[in-house]
Amino acid sequence: MKTIRVKQLRQGAPSIALEMIDVPALTQPNEVLVRVLAVGLDGTDREILQEKYGTPPDGEDDLTTGHESLGVVAEAGADSGFQSGDLVTAIVRRPCKDQSCVNCRNGHADFCQTGKYVERGIKGAHGFLSEYYKEEARYLVQVPTDLLEHGMLVEPQSIVEKVWDQVQRVQQRLIWEPRTALILGSGPLGLLAAMTCRVLGLDVYVWSMSPQDSLQAELVQACGAVYRQAGAAGSAPTLTAYADGLGKPMDLILECTGYSPLAFEAMSVLAPGGVLALLGVTPADRKLEIASDMLNQSMVLENKCVIGSVNASRKDFETAIYRLQQMEKLSPGWLSRLVTNRMQLEDLLKLDFKSIPIKAVVDVVPTRLWNDLVKQTREVAYSFSV
Repeated sequence: MKTIRVKQLRQGAPSIALEMIDVPALTQPNEVLVRVLAVGLDGTDREILQEKYGTPPDGEDDLTTGHESLGVVAEAGADSGFQSGDLVTAIVRRPCKDQSCVNCRNGHADFCQTGKYVERGIKGAHGFLSEYYKEEARYLVQVPTDLLEHGMLVEPQSIVEKVWDQVQRVQQRLIWEPRTALILGSGPLGLLAAMTCRVLGLDVYVWSMSPQDSLQAELVQACGAVYRQAGAAGSAPTLTAYADGLGKPMDLILECTGYSPLAFEAMSVLAPGGVLALLGVTPADRKLEIASDMLNQSMVLENKCVIGSVNASRKDFETAIYRLQQMEKLSPGWLSRLVTNRMQLEDLLKLDFKSIPIKAVVDVVPTRLWNDLVKQTREVAYSFSV
């Protein structure tokens, strides 16, 4: 089978190759063989493919990347609970083996305390940019057939769902009736966050560097949110000025850029009792000066909260499926517009990530077959044996 490998990661001089390897064979009754239909690409994939990020499995030098998967069960072990034709996505993280890590021992590897977890396609395990992969059934989540076109978005949406779940838990500390949300960034995660907050009934504002006439801005406006370009002539010069100009407090802020100065500025514009959730990180060695006393006073005297969030659990994947269905009902076609580039495995060898306006998806099956599957799904209930 075909697979994309990042070669020689441990040597510090990685290269990308399309290789032929054996289709994995099932050896345990709880295992499942999945034929991959499509894999989404994100910033982590860019870092792995271009910036020497990522860790191969123990004893290997190469890594198959890709973690936003959609596939169909080709073969199911007797004890797996799946059957051939089931549409599935895969949870990315695997628990560490340290018995003292109570979160990993209780199904929450996304809160691993040791940092010794494994992530498929990222750290210590091969990912899904192959024609097939083998997985334990407990790490697979069934996807309804009406999400065939958007099933590869379940994983990134699960990140947003985890944040919302954690915000709700944190805010049990007070009586909280959020009305406004500010999204920083208009990449795929920021756009999904904006649409999620609209589905939840919040007034949503998006602040981003993308031009006011960009596709990102169009998608923000199409979901009923307000878009403003950061740094544009005639606009507010800073996030603080922009927030002040809105004339209303921001109950929830989702920072999706990874630009750390923006995260600190967001703390200052957060409403009393509000929550700032940090979802993005950018590898850098940046330093800045902040008015630390004023920021500290604001956080303490106004009961503000800052949380960081990464990865997601099964519950978040399941909620993500439900939320994507809600999005499609609220704004049919919006999710399809989010995916701006579709390609084949071979295209990754020469991919320039700067050419991707928003979201790229790799069709691992031939484009013709993918289009046929989508067409049949729209027309009738379809069993996905490919």
